[in-house]
Amino acid sequence: MRASPFSIRYPRNRGGLTATILLKGLLAAAAIGAAHEPARAADKIRISVTNFNMAFLPAGLAVKRGFFKEEGLEAEVIRMNANVAVTALASADVDYTLIFGSVVRAAIRGLPVKVVASFIDGSTHALVARPEFKSVKELKGKTLGIQAHGASDHVAAMMIFRHFGIDPEREIKAVALGSASGRLAALREGVIDVAVISPPADEEGRKLGFNIVARAYELFTFPFVGLGTHTRKIKEKPDEVKRTLKALIKANRFIRQNREGTIQTLVEWGRTTPELAAAAYDSSWKVFNSDGSIPEEGMRSVIDQAVKEAKVTREVLASEVSDLAPLRDAQKELGIKGR
Repeated sequence: MRASPFSIRYPRNRGGLTATILLKGLLAAAAIGAAHEPARAADKIRISVTNFNMAFLPAGLAVKRGFFKEEGLEAEVIRMNANVAVTALASADVDYTLIFGSVVRAAIRGLPVKVVASFIDGSTHALVARPEFKSVKELKGKTLGIQAHGASDHVAAMMIFRHFGIDPEREIKAVALGSASGRLAALREGVIDVAVISPPADEEGRKLGFNIVARAYELFTFPFVGLGTHTRKIKEKPDEVKRTLKALIKANRFIRQNREGTIQTLVEWGRTTPELAAAAYDSSWKVFNSDGSIPEEGMRSVIDQAVKEAKVTREVLASEVSDLAPLRDAQKELGIKGR
């Protein structure tokens, strides 16, 4: 029989009756205390991501490694396309999303959402082209495979093309194909000329003989993956927002400090091979920050991009699309000095 946590050992034949009475009294007192102080149930939260890949691993790792549990949270991570995720966030069907740019664009359109942290300071997306194309400039006038129009992969691809002097709205035909596997299949079949893909699928594409012609984070820095939530959540449940941020910051710090543990988690969460998970980690771990801060210059870049896409003529302030108060509280409790 397993010993009770209240078990007490007494010397044999010394005050046996007294010891028995004392033990019963202790157990009764403990039972009364437990009745008056029930264990706090974990708060349930729902978080959306667009893919179970390296870019959104902080959410999966925070679940798998128990960081949410440490903060008294029971998190459900749900895969959604960016447009669906923003709609679900605005209607409070999910509590949080790790999509950054789409939340900023939604806030500019007047939806009651804001970003509260950034976890990746550069897009992990890469342009993977058919073997006959060796550079981005050769892709002018070609067909691009994306997950969804307006999603973070689409935005990253547009920024890459503009960097190389190509107007993606006039000189690139973008086709929404859903999952990374669907985009790779379209590449194999010649339906598209290039696809924008995140690790570990980019390495899978390279192994199939395609060329990685550009990686976004090697060209520019801007907040790519972060935490977005409803403005009502920030106002009414700031402690929950803070605890969610703490769990995700812990996950980011784990990613930066523990290569093998991160690769193992990515294999399980992303349902990929150890080889592809290792390649994904090695190609992108440096863009994961250690404190959740949103770089001011990067925030301005995202806002300017969103304003341009939405054809907004007025000035948009960072405070209209972000709220950093919960992040500062989370950093303070973790003993982190934000940037």
